[in-house]
Amino acid sequence: MNYADYRPFVPTREESRIIGETAEEHAAGRLKTERIQTVFKEWQALYETPFVGITTDGEVQEGLYSLKDEGAPVEKMAAAAWGVLDNLSPEERRRCQHPVGSPLWRKWQQTEMFFENYGVRLENASTETRARILEVLKASLSKSGFETSIGVTLLNEFLGQVLKAPGVLNRWSYNFTLFGIPSTTEPWGWQFFGHHLVLNCFCVGGQMVLTPFFQGAEIVYCDEGPHKGLTLFRDHERLGLEFMNSLPKKFREQAIVGHSMLGEGLPPGRRHLADYMHLGGPYHDNRIVPYEGAEASAFDARHKQLLTDLVAEYIAPLPDGPRQAKLEQFERHLGDTHFCWIGGYGPDDPFYYRIQSPVVFVEFDHHPGLFLTNEMPLKYHIHTIVRTPNGNDFGIDLLRQHYLHSHKHGHEHFHDHDHD
Repeated sequence: MNYADYRPFVPTREESRIIGETAEEHAAGRLKTERIQTVFKEWQALYETPFVGITTDGEVQEGLYSLKDEGAPVEKMAAAAWGVLDNLSPEERRRCQHPVGSPLWRKWQQTEMFFENYGVRLENASTETRARILEVLKASLSKSGFETSIGVTLLNEFLGQVLKAPGVLNRWSYNFTLFGIPSTTEPWGWQFFGHHLVLNCFCVGGQMVLTPFFQGAEIVYCDEGPHKGLTLFRDHERLGLEFMNSLPKKFREQAIVGHSMLGEGLPPGRRHLADYMHLGGPYHDNRIVPYEGAEASAFDARHKQLLTDLVAEYIAPLPDGPRQAKLEQFERHLGDTHFCWIGGYGPDDPFYYRIQSPVVFVEFDHHPGLFLTNEMPLKYHIHTIVRTPNGNDFGIDLLRQHYLHSHKHGHEHFHDHDHD
């Protein structure tokens, strides 16, 4: 699969959206623009709304999740996390570690703008601290999940080189935060986020949740420099397109909810200022997203398997035990799963698709340029997101059950309070 050439859309100095030499200078400059002020005002309003979870009708479907050991590598994860804490200064540790139930979990965003006043910023951290933080990611993710996550940071560095903005876009433009006390039995987690990469990892005992999970790149391939040949998201794109084209005409027509990636013919507001076609973007933790498109319950065995294989691509970053558990969970709810599509489905067409079930929410999107100047979505700018609907993003439903179980058995736990 060939990608469009991004070079005709590299902005001139006058066209560039980069403001300032550093991430802080750039963020301060961008915040003065009406577009960014509008986005951040919306995000703040969403953040102030109590967490419910993504649902189809505003009502959480109960009984979907339960506490059980799924073989998460908690020993390695906890050891790596303690390695970070042991290397931090008292001030760094104060900024990095927050209660497991902190609302700061919900303040992630995948832009390049650095506003957050908590966590460890990797570009400001020591070489040793950076290495130890990456060890937490390596201990928590599958081999492919870790490699893809590092690949996103390298493509961010490449974008910074193309735009001549290495102080704003580089491989260390990310924040890391720990929630709770690293443990093999008690609930805790970590968050890693920045431009085009968001990892939220919660674990309790041998169980883990790895959502919200966002990966993307404005240039998904590197065609020069030390990382030449690096390419990401080929399978997310290829498998989605192959699945769409494999569907019988009846189901393909049912799947299509819009033909234009510019939003023509879609309901007002469906194409968002910041998220474009994505519905599960930052701060949209409580979004009501009715089912759309083709119903998997009507698919034959072959197409049910193809859809399962596509979902498997998105949960591949989970380590073996949790990944298998998540796949089995998806398969149990396959009859309630829907697949929808926006855009064309030819080899060169940009497109959006969503896979939605009671327990999985996956989105893929080709984006227009943000730093590059293409107004039409082109296939070198890709966003992907995975959510756990019905109240278990950030592992919140599992945390609730853990506290309920601990209370019934007379165990004490700390009530979690935090502020930003």
